[in-house]
Amino acid sequence: MVVVIFRDDAYGVIRWKQLARYGRESGVSFGNPDFVRLAESFGCRGLRVESAGELVPALEAAFIAPVPCIVDVPVDYRENLKLTERMGQLVCPI
Repeated sequence: MVVVIFRDDAYGVIRWKQLARYGRESGVSFGNPDFVRLAESFGCRGLRVESAGELVPALEAAFIAPVPCIVDVPVDYRENLKLTERMGQLVCPI
């Protein structure tokens, strides 16, 4: 079994909506446990991805692991703000 955790250390989608609507965020940032060490403490395997190039090798290693595996993947939802701004500039004639 492989579980991929997309970690942003916050409620990223809620932050995105707060920033898009109000221009600020409130009460959405927090810390996460070290998921790799947490997995290992339960006898599972934990892998952390630090760059996009590490994702495929990490997933390949996870799928051949003889024990359940957690793959910790950091994400940055700030890209959603850029997308929202760009989409707001689009005009769709109907």
